[in-house]
Amino acid sequence: MPRTLPITLTAVLSLAVALVSWRFIAIGLQPAFPQMSAHIDHARLAFLAHVVFAPVALGLGAVQFYPGLRRRRPQMHRWIGRSYGVAILIAGLGSLGMTATSNGGIVAQLGFGLLALVWLASTALGVRQAMARRFDAHRRWMIRSFALTFAAVTLRLYMPGLIGSGMPYEEAIAVLAWACWVPNLAVAELFLRRNEKVVA
Repeated sequence: MPRTLPITLTAVLSLAVALVSWRFIAIGLQPAFPQMSAHIDHARLAFLAHVVFAPVALGLGAVQFYPGLRRRRPQMHRWIGRSYGVAILIAGLGSLGMTATSNGGIVAQLGFGLLALVWLASTALGVRQAMARRFDAHRRWMIRSFALTFAAVTLRLYMPGLIGSGMPYEEAIAVLAWACWVPNLAVAELFLRRNEKVVA
């Protein structure tokens, strides 16, 4: 299997979800997100920050792991990385602002709130390592950061199965608030441990 195939599949899924997430530009917030009325009505600014900038982070992050980009276009890699970090700062703060109005009760609120905090923290640590020119540590933190960014994809992959099984949306979202990111982070940690000497 070509080494770049997993990266390409991740990029295709990420870009697809990012583009679909912006459907609200054409059809409006309520039709695009019918289950998120509480966010739209009571945390609109935070919701907009998240739905506008989280897809930016997802799309930009998806292309950062191509080895050729870092080697041949280091300046582009740096500028994409800076844009990725800014997008996560805005989207992550938006996520925190939405936590209190999350469907699924306290379980979902804790899950999404912790996701936002870990997402912001891992990205900030990655940026800090890059600024200190500790590039191996930078790559490790950015792998963790993107594993959390990819929660936008895994949430959408898992949701049809839960809803299709007959689980009410409020119960499904409480499960997804944890399932969309905890396994991603666990896989990232396993990858890092097994590839300690490999440049991701």
